[in-house]
Amino acid sequence: MKKILSILLCFLCLTSVSAQEVKTDKKEAAKSHLKQHFKPYGFIRNYFTYDSRESWSGTADLYNYQPKDRKLNEFGDDLNAESTFRFLSLTTRVGLNIVDYKWRGTEFGGKIEADFYAGLSTKSATVNDVKFSETHAVSGVAQFRLRQAYMTLGWDSLPMLKGKDYARVDLTIGQTWHPMAADLCDAIALNSGAPFGPFSRSPQVKMDARLGKYVTLTAAGLWQMQYLSIGPGNLTSAEYMLYGKTPEAYLGLSIHDKGWLFRAGVDVLSIRPRHLGTIYDGALDKNVTIKVNDRLTTASPFIYLQYKKGEFSFKAKSIFAESGEHMNMYGGYGIKAINADGSYEYTPIRHSTSWISIVYGGKVGAQEEKHPQKLQGILFGGYVHNFGTKEALLDINGDGKYTADKEFYNPRSAAMNQMWRLSPTLLYTVGKFQLGLEYEITSVQYGDGKLNANALSTNGLHWVTNHRVQLMTKYNF
Repeated sequence: MKKILSILLCFLCLTSVSAQEVKTDKKEAAKSHLKQHFKPYGFIRNYFTYDSRESWSGTADLYNYQPKDRKLNEFGDDLNAESTFRFLSLTTRVGLNIVDYKWRGTEFGGKIEADFYAGLSTKSATVNDVKFSETHAVSGVAQFRLRQAYMTLGWDSLPMLKGKDYARVDLTIGQTWHPMAADLCDAIALNSGAPFGPFSRSPQVKMDARLGKYVTLTAAGLWQMQYLSIGPGNLTSAEYMLYGKTPEAYLGLSIHDKGWLFRAGVDVLSIRPRHLGTIYDGALDKNVTIKVNDRLTTASPFIYLQYKKGEFSFKAKSIFAESGEHMNMYGGYGIKAINADGSYEYTPIRHSTSWISIVYGGKVGAQEEKHPQKLQGILFGGYVHNFGTKEALLDINGDGKYTADKEFYNPRSAAMNQMWRLSPTLLYTVGKFQLGLEYEITSVQYGDGKLNANALSTNGLHWVTNHRVQLMTKYNF
């Protein structure tokens, strides 16, 4: 009996040890799976920013567009010549990359990325029948918002029609960078060079086909969510695309070899600014709401050049944009005709925008494997020229005046003729910590505000300049 009990105890002990080992193995396997396929990342970023005058900007004034024109009072004082300072960390970001899943020759992946961009607003109050309101949305509780969310499918080593080369095809479905905005300049500013270059993330279906070693073809169909077209009443909305029922289309070609990258492409947008309009009915003696078939179709081509070797990097991009406001560039459009059926015909506002960025930098001081040190110098330069509308605007009231609330729609100041920006930067990196100091000078040539039939203000030309000094701290994880 004692022998039987001893055997049973030994069996139970062995079973218990085996169960613990299996449980431990499962935990280790789960940890290994998470480590292999899920790659969390992010950073904590702070900006300390000074501006010498009032400017058009967003994201708590961190996303800088251009200095505002002079606003003179009765004494000749420029009310916009007022300096400001702010300190914010709402661009802190978290993300998750999902990688290395494969099934029967198909590679799967994805990304989810968010930050604390939204939620700040302005306040107003009325005291003794006088209304006071804040000018800058720099206060409030920052809200968590979606930046990117997409899945990827990839097929490698696909045989080509001729030769020994192979093709690779990648499909991206979800919200990510607009193909026109994928090649951003090197700058620590939140706007990454905008409005001198495209800046937009959009819901899309994109295909990249790498044909051999040097050539990639890209095609995409895109929608609008955060970065929107403008329309009647200067209202930005995705409804113009919703009722147009036509996705934005992109087609591009890339050639890459030995540190060089050349890219060219075109973006085509077709929207319906109005799906309802009015027409006067004589029998009823009143305006009647009707369906209208308005449509605006634009094409914006671009070229991009990049070269990298060692510690040196050069990038340059140039775009000729028609109604480029949905990509955070200058844009808008106007009414060129009103038809008898109540529909409008439109003409786009055109801008030429270009930028270059140069980076040089390498190791400094004593190097430690876990805490590499690097000092980089960055130089950014950008230029915008306003060519006005493609065709003459319709003078709706017949008074020779063309205004943004009637004849055309424009996201910011229509009196802007040209603009340039120069921005030198020093960026110091120690391991995962970065410290950046940037000086940004932006100068705009404005007219007197009296626009001609092409929405250009060519009289009373004068320059207005803003000086921005920005300090950035960033900890990557």
